[in-house]
Amino acid sequence: MKSYLYFILFSFFMTFFSCTGLQEKDKKQTPNIIIIYADDLGYGDLSCYGGSGVETPNIDSLAAGGVRFTDAHATAATCTPSRYSLLTGNYPFRSKAKVLPGDAPLLITPGTFTMADMLKEAGYATAVIGKWHLGLGSGQVDWNDEVKPGPLELGFDYSFLIPSTNDRVPCVYLENHEVVGLTDEDSLFISFTDDPSTGNPFSLPTGLTHPEELRMPADTQHSGSIINGVSRIGFMKGGRSAEWKDEEFADIFVEKADSFMENNADNPFFMYFSFSDIHVPRLPHPRFQGKSKMGPRGDAIVQMDWVVGKIIEKVRALNLENNTLIIFSSDNGPVLDDGYADRAEELLGDHKPAGKFRGGKYSIFEAGHRMPTISYWPSVINPGINDALWSQVDIMASLAILTQTKIPEGEAVDSKNMLPVILGEEEEGREYLFAQGFTYSIRMGDWKYIMPQNQNISWIKDKKNIEGGIYPYPQLYNLASDPEEKINLAEKYPEVKLKMEKQLQLIME
Repeated sequence: MKSYLYFILFSFFMTFFSCTGLQEKDKKQTPNIIIIYADDLGYGDLSCYGGSGVETPNIDSLAAGGVRFTDAHATAATCTPSRYSLLTGNYPFRSKAKVLPGDAPLLITPGTFTMADMLKEAGYATAVIGKWHLGLGSGQVDWNDEVKPGPLELGFDYSFLIPSTNDRVPCVYLENHEVVGLTDEDSLFISFTDDPSTGNPFSLPTGLTHPEELRMPADTQHSGSIINGVSRIGFMKGGRSAEWKDEEFADIFVEKADSFMENNADNPFFMYFSFSDIHVPRLPHPRFQGKSKMGPRGDAIVQMDWVVGKIIEKVRALNLENNTLIIFSSDNGPVLDDGYADRAEELLGDHKPAGKFRGGKYSIFEAGHRMPTISYWPSVINPGINDALWSQVDIMASLAILTQTKIPEGEAVDSKNMLPVILGEEEEGREYLFAQGFTYSIRMGDWKYIMPQNQNISWIKDKKNIEGGIYPYPQLYNLASDPEEKINLAEKYPEVKLKMEKQLQLIME
């Protein structure tokens, strides 16, 4: 009888502890999540990816302690489309996303279920700090009033932004709905059509009217209003009290990131830290000038690496490292001469911003969208190199699985769960991968197909010295034997071409 009672008690306790363990194992995970998103950083621009003209010890330490990916991609070869996909889980063409002017309305319609919405539902505090470039407002923005809708209408609790890009007006910070430092006596107006050279001065002195005031020469497109000694795209009037100084970006953004993490250290938080580095104009803080072999572009990479180091330092100081997932990547490939004469091409030396790949920013070739990408979570991720094929559009669905948050039907339709890949547990990535760069491409295994396009995009080569890859005939490459995309196999393997053509059409339809 006693033996029988012991057996019953033993079975009860084993069942209890087994169920308790199962509950702990299945318990919803809410690590802090930080996405660090560089701008115009190429696959070969980091020393951990083979960069030779600059050292990036802080990012290298993330790679050494996390997973360094060799085949991770942005959805596009330009910034606005990639950022749209990252935050919505949708391919850019679904919203006709393209590089936006500085006065564009908000691209993501309020009510769209974003990554910030999703994580907010999971109990996260949410913030975006840095470059936005997804449009603001619903029409012509009055910068002297509340500027909305914007990030706060897309699930973010806090935002501190460069509204567009650092080469476009308005050259002011936007905190939540308000321009920082603006006074009633100095109202701010911007325009992208009123050219002061026509005799109707709208703006501050421009690069065309006052070239003697410039710190660096610029092309015609970037010869609008002069702010901080640099001419920009567009024209600006007033707002002098609110003007930014480019050299202060790094310190100010770090300060805002630190404050957000400190204020939310006791609760899960999501921070989308969106760099302006290494986008033009490249004006790093004086303490980083001369720290690379490549002039301002290399120095901007050094500054970017310092910022990453400061974010990691704060996470560690708050004792949050073991409960924080960090994902580092870039929005599109590299460009050297993008409107300003900062000697980026002249000082390049042996450094290869795109690594072994062809193309760069604006290009449908691999260098346009294959990104340096690292995931880091020391208590969970085993360090290593991962060759899985995946896309930034997949981060949203992956984080939904991690936090056990449901994505509503019809939202994030292109995002696939790649959480085992991101955590370094698997190398089985996507069956196919979509990318856009003035045309469309699809990857299936080692094969890559590029859709023919008849439009003239010669400016990519003529003005940026980058091979765009846009031709009026189909292209098919095998990246295993031809990573530089030099040998077009479309005629040799028509059945492969047709299969990939059909898959691309299915996506587009």
